[in-house]
Amino acid sequence: MVGNSQGAPFALSCAAAGVVSALAVVSGADEVARPEFASVLNADLRALVERTECDPAGVEEFFARFTADAMWDMVMAGSPACDLAVYQAPDFAAGYRRALAEGFGQGAAGYARDTVLAMGRWPFALDEIAVPVDIWYGEQDTGHSPDNGALLAARVPGARRHVVPGNGGALLWTHPEPILTCLLEKAVTGRQTRGS
Repeated sequence: MVGNSQGAPFALSCAAAGVVSALAVVSGADEVARPEFASVLNADLRALVERTECDPAGVEEFFARFTADAMWDMVMAGSPACDLAVYQAPDFAAGYRRALAEGFGQGAAGYARDTVLAMGRWPFALDEIAVPVDIWYGEQDTGHSPDNGALLAARVPGARRHVVPGNGGALLWTHPEPILTCLLEKAVTGRQTRGS
């Protein structure tokens, strides 16, 4: 399984439940509600995390007003130049905007619920994950993890962390081959180890 961006906590939950044979977390949203991150989050994100803890329904209502255009604007405003070069390339931008329009086609309720779940404390034990996990971040990724996944990797037994120089959060699109090759190798090795 690949858990990209805000899909990371949901993919990690699947790994904790043992329903995947291997996992690649790519530019994954980290558990920003952990106390270790409180002092390093920017003021706006810290306030949103605190509000999510105190008023999850209100935060969900806020995110439920999002649109495909608002999401595009948020991603463009928060991305480093290396990601903007990917996202704003004409063919990629057209596909990305179509995907956003489709994703928000029935409203933003699903996105809002997922965001509240991802921004709060995660209700599963990372230290119980027993499948191979590789954690990938671009070194210029400022939006997904305050420490490029260092704490996250330390919390998952045997996790291997990769930080790719000169890249940001668009890593799944700029480096799909090494990510997916590594994942497939781990999945095969994991199946062989378990005797399947």
